[in-house]
Amino acid sequence: MQTCSEKDLSKKERKKSNTIFYSLCLNDLVQNMDKENFKPFIPSDKVLPEFTTASIILGIVMAVIFGGANAYLGLRVGMTVSASIPAAVISMGIIRIVLKKDSILENNMVQTIGSAGESLAAGAIFTIPALFMWAKEGMCEKPSFLFIAMIAFCGGMLGVLFMVPLRMALIVKEHGVLPYPEGKACAEVLLAGEEGGSKSKVVFSGLGIAAGYKFLTDGLRLFPSKVNFSFHGSYTCGVGMDVLPALSGVGYICGTKISSYMFSGGVLSYLVLIPAIAYFGGTNTVTGSNAAEIVGNIWGSYVRYIGAGAVAAGGIISLIKTLPTMVKTFGHAIRGFGKNVKNGDRTQQDLSMAVVLTGIIIIAALMCIFPGIPISPLGAILIIVFGFFFATVSSRMVGLVGSSNNPVSGMAIATLVITTFVLKATGTTEAAGMIAAISIGTVICIVAAMAGDTSQDLKTGYIVGATPKKQQIGEIIGTIVSALSIGGVMYLLSNAWGGFGSEQLAAPQASLMKLIIEGVMGGTLPWVLIFLGVFIAIVVEILGIPVLAFAIGLYLPIHLSAAIMIGGLVRWGVEKRMKYSNDKQKKECVDKGILYSAGMIAGEGIIGILLAVLAVIGLDKAIDLSGIYGKNFQTEGKWVSIVAFFFLILSIFFFCRKKEEKV
Repeated sequence: MQTCSEKDLSKKERKKSNTIFYSLCLNDLVQNMDKENFKPFIPSDKVLPEFTTASIILGIVMAVIFGGANAYLGLRVGMTVSASIPAAVISMGIIRIVLKKDSILENNMVQTIGSAGESLAAGAIFTIPALFMWAKEGMCEKPSFLFIAMIAFCGGMLGVLFMVPLRMALIVKEHGVLPYPEGKACAEVLLAGEEGGSKSKVVFSGLGIAAGYKFLTDGLRLFPSKVNFSFHGSYTCGVGMDVLPALSGVGYICGTKISSYMFSGGVLSYLVLIPAIAYFGGTNTVTGSNAAEIVGNIWGSYVRYIGAGAVAAGGIISLIKTLPTMVKTFGHAIRGFGKNVKNGDRTQQDLSMAVVLTGIIIIAALMCIFPGIPISPLGAILIIVFGFFFATVSSRMVGLVGSSNNPVSGMAIATLVITTFVLKATGTTEAAGMIAAISIGTVICIVAAMAGDTSQDLKTGYIVGATPKKQQIGEIIGTIVSALSIGGVMYLLSNAWGGFGSEQLAAPQASLMKLIIEGVMGGTLPWVLIFLGVFIAIVVEILGIPVLAFAIGLYLPIHLSAAIMIGGLVRWGVEKRMKYSNDKQKKECVDKGILYSAGMIAGEGIIGILLAVLAVIGLDKAIDLSGIYGKNFQTEGKWVSIVAFFFLILSIFFFCRKKEEKV
């Protein structure tokens, strides 16, 4: 079957039957996924608007919005979500409806730049908050804006540059072998561009409703954002839930299985380990003036370390399981490194190898000589070696299992352990060694996250017929913008809510990285508790349960995983309990829920940052209406919270409802 292209149909015909046209083209593309004669949607000999002022500006806005929203989400719950599809949908709504333009390549450029912000933020928040925590303990000064920006810029740039020579090997040569699920899904959304208006309304609806809800609960404080029930006596335990839109959105996007694994970890923590420690430890472990305080103290003193051991073990297990794939990937990538690039073909144009190699050398030099960055030439060499290896691995893993299952945290843990031992062996110890280790780990973590995102974006571009060189420049623009903004987001959130590691900003990955470095450098960890977590993780792995999701649930407060579980149950209800006439209708309803959930995450993140600004300038107290409850804000207000959260959950079902078929 010959692949469709835009020239096959007249403009008038396309306007009359866009749905049929795009469906046929998508079917052609899917059917030819495994064929050597694959042809992109936009042929290489056709030039459409792509790298335009509108796409760049809109992409930058998406990078800032989704970068900030994902930073907020990741610092609260330790998870981030992909911004590619929401950015693409919003772009189609604005470019097609508002600007009256029609270019699939412009929309692709917007999602390329926008998703770069989300990926860089994910890599940064997994590590950099450890420096803030050490500063709070008096070990060092807080990292400056310039330090954060330079570290983020170096990691982001290396992640993009490493992927340039790997594109031919991983994206082109293995087309049909590596599915790149998120990249393919984003291409489907772009190809169904005639639906951009309606889909963008779903995203904006989720954003607006979540923003309003967040402002009511954490801004005006009309009801608490956390519902808590704690008990002390013969059975000491605690249950509760953060009744927030972003968490339920995460649960819906992750799905029922992942949500249930996380929730199971939380159940083990709060309904098994905490009661057991209280029972066996007696008065030695039970401290606090009330049940909630007792449960919190046991979690902070004991269970948190057990969870840290489980997460560390889970990351390493995930890394070990993928080791054969890593080695194979690296070999294939090296053999195809920078080969067969047809500079005359628009869809095969990459940044030149001279630019790539020069950029890598300049960044390595910057890390060594830039004031305030504690990275030595040895550290720079470690970054280049580990960075290129993990960029290769990350790109292939994303191609196989998608971004959500990419073991970035495992790569970061492995890098930190090796780096810390090397630095300690070479005489760089104590605070200086720990700061140097986390700086190197931060760059590697961002490299892996950015390489995975870049490969997904390049796969999307490969399917729709984008120009790789322009996409790579777009990734660089997104990197620069995000690097300049992520420091401000971190400072805002830290200053507003008691710093990282607090109840509101647990920063779970960064806390774990901090514990690992301290343990290797100073031997201060309670190793008994750590190994309890390690062996719990091993048992879970033996049982065939995805260990990392379970371990994260074990490590985080149950209030987070409970809300995520609710979102997972909504996804189950939409997928399994609703009746559909065909699979297409089912997919449309499920996808609308994903878009609505992505909007909710973005909406809460934006308001979370706004409230942080209000807290910093001292206006948060002026809008606080919690006094209407007197002294019973938590006890009476929580019932209002439950009712409000119930209606929020109903809103997801409302936007997932199926369209009535016309007779």
